Amino acid sequence: MEKNNLPAIPAKRYFTIGEVSELCGVKAHVLRYWEQEFTQLKPVKRRGNRRYYQHHEVLLIRRIRELLYEQGFTISGARNRLDSVRSGRGAQDEPQGPTPEHALLNELRGELEALLTSLSGAAGQSVPVPQRD
Repeated sequence: MEKNNLPAIPAKRYFTIGEVSELCGVKAHVLRYWEQEFTQLKPVKRRGNRRYYQHHEVLLIRRIRELLYEQGFTISGARNRLDSVRSGRGAQDEPQGPTPEHALLNELRGELEALLTSLSGAAGQSVPVPQRD
């Protein structure tokens, strides 16, 4: 279930674990596990240890879900990303433009394309050069 396909969050104060599970597209046992892994996630516990999540926690769970399931972060990576955003370092963590690795890969690709062209000319055959995506 993609982020865009998640249902709207109703305007109410508390949500049960079952409701949060449906709102976020994550099973209840996963939510309980995330409580152990993400210190920011602390639902209120009442009557017999029943969990009640507030609106901001539902939003946090959706963000965790996005980081893990859609962006491919590990638990540790998602935890670090949430901590960096909370401490105000999140904007600087985003790469600004091409990285040195991308520049090196582009240069290497150009050299390989030139080599492929010269080899196909020497062999008298036309070899198609793959186009960049």
